[in-house]
Amino acid sequence: MDKLTRKELKSDKFAQEVQHSVEYVSVHRQQMVRWGAPALAFILIVAGVFYYRNYQHSARQEALHQAMRIQNANVGPSQSEFVVTFPTVEARKTAVLKSWRDLAAKYSGTDEGRIAEFFLGTNAADDGNLPDAEKHFKASIDGGSAYASLGKLALAQVYSGEGKVKEGAALLQSLIDHPTVLVSKETATLALADLLKTTDLPRAKKLVEPLRTSTRGAISRAAITLDSDLSR
Repeated sequence: MDKLTRKELKSDKFAQEVQHSVEYVSVHRQQMVRWGAPALAFILIVAGVFYYRNYQHSARQEALHQAMRIQNANVGPSQSEFVVTFPTVEARKTAVLKSWRDLAAKYSGTDEGRIAEFFLGTNAADDGNLPDAEKHFKASIDGGSAYASLGKLALAQVYSGEGKVKEGAALLQSLIDHPTVLVSKETATLALADLLKTTDLPRAKKLVEPLRTSTRGAISRAAITLDSDLSR
């Protein structure tokens, strides 16, 4: 599969929808446990489905699609032959991890392999296993694919949870300096302010203040909410 260029992503409605999803994370960060893994996972699900629909001839995309189906599987009685279900949460978890591990191993070094690493990271973060989450997010960043910025955003939050503020701040600053269609400069700035609120409150407030009047509603609302938190 040919990689999408930055220009192609910018011109595609898909890119706009993904950007809106990233902004949604910034607005609802309190409910998502430090910009939570589930929200970021959703963004990658959308991205994976997009790729699959446009490149169905690719074996890698077929494997990604099947892994996505398992990731989105329900627990309980099957309602349809087209919907994947598992009898228990544990059974679903086992299948999810196996599908992503297999994909990451088989297609290491490809976009699909990096997406698999990202999902392994989000699932590890959901389980509170930050060392594993860190390892997988680092692997998702390797190679600088279109998804690397999402991996950096997620890894920065893992670093925050591990108390590695300096490392997290460096990642977020790199996103501010080099924004992408998946993680905007404003989103990265809000994440950095949130990261610094316990160690450098003046800088955090300075970062947030200009974004309060952003013309992008999601960013403005997130900035106002975060500024309120910083003022407490």
